[in-house]
Amino acid sequence: MSTIEFNELLLSHADPLRPFAVSLANDKEIARDLFQETMYKALANQDKYNTGTNITAWLFTIMRNIFINYYRRKIVQRTIFDNAMYETMINSDKIIVNNNGEGSLQLAEIHKAIYQVPQIFKIPFLLYFEGYRYIEISELLNEPLGTIKSRIHFARKLLKKQLDR
Repeated sequence: MSTIEFNELLLSHADPLRPFAVSLANDKEIARDLFQETMYKALANQDKYNTGTNITAWLFTIMRNIFINYYRRKIVQRTIFDNAMYETMINSDKIIVNNNGEGSLQLAEIHKAIYQVPQIFKIPFLLYFEGYRYIEISELLNEPLGTIKSRIHFARKLLKKQLDR
């Protein structure tokens, strides 16, 4: 299938995506971004589309996966640990500030340990720590998935050894 034919096919089946994006996001701005990202991914992955398959289902799957990844990152960014008696997790937009000197010393020690890890392990580990999935890190760094997983594993082992007392 040529690029022009694929583009026409894509545009002719794009209309049902907009209401689906709104139903997923419950926000018109996020839904617009979701729609644009879906169209971009579909165009970028034209070679993965098999001619004759249901393009609408393919587009819905792309959109759903983009939304799930977005939601996962958002949850990771919003999760705050409460130092309550039962160590519960609270999802809140409020920022909690504690003046805990011991905690900041431990955090400084962790940051120091992370930046002492060799560069080859540090970059994938930091990306994973920021909430990226293994496959996304693999694509970003242009490395095989297994290599990324093993580098993150070795970074964890090195950090555990450095932080063990």
